[in-house]
Amino acid sequence: MSRGADETMTREGLHGLVANRLRNVSQRYTSGRRVLVELLASAGHPVSIEDIAEQAPGLPRSSAYRHLVDLQQAGVVRRVAANDEYFRFELAEDITEHHHHLVCRHCAKVVDVTPTPAFEQAMSAYLTALQEASGFVSDDHRLDVLGACSACARALAHPPGGALRGLHATAVGAGGP
Repeated sequence: MSRGADETMTREGLHGLVANRLRNVSQRYTSGRRVLVELLASAGHPVSIEDIAEQAPGLPRSSAYRHLVDLQQAGVVRRVAANDEYFRFELAEDITEHHHHLVCRHCAKVVDVTPTPAFEQAMSAYLTALQEASGFVSDDHRLDVLGACSACARALAHPPGGALRGLHATAVGAGGP
């Protein structure tokens, strides 16, 4: 399991929790759903349907999509938007731990980051002030930091031909000057 969940929940505990959540929405914990849960638990980052097809070739894509929808409705899986046409999927935070994402605008890679307690305290204070000022009542938060992963940043800094056009085009496309 990813992001420290190994210490907090065994695989058998994970499968028991998933089976209970599925039972609560009148679904069974089938072998296909178990394959997906195992894959998500071992991935360590959100995975796309393409990743799932590569890592679980015996699971038809149509079945994977259906299983992901059922697992999402049961509160086992969370869908993560990336910067391409594919969503990514990961285990729900209450199964792993609270985290945020770094999302590459160029290759759509999504990396999990665990915030420090100080960051979360500052975020909580800011959200409290925001709620008081706006009347909006939040019950959770997510933070996706958009930019370039290390590989894409290197490629953009040294594009073929030596120009920095890639960086300028990205900044303009991202709402920059």
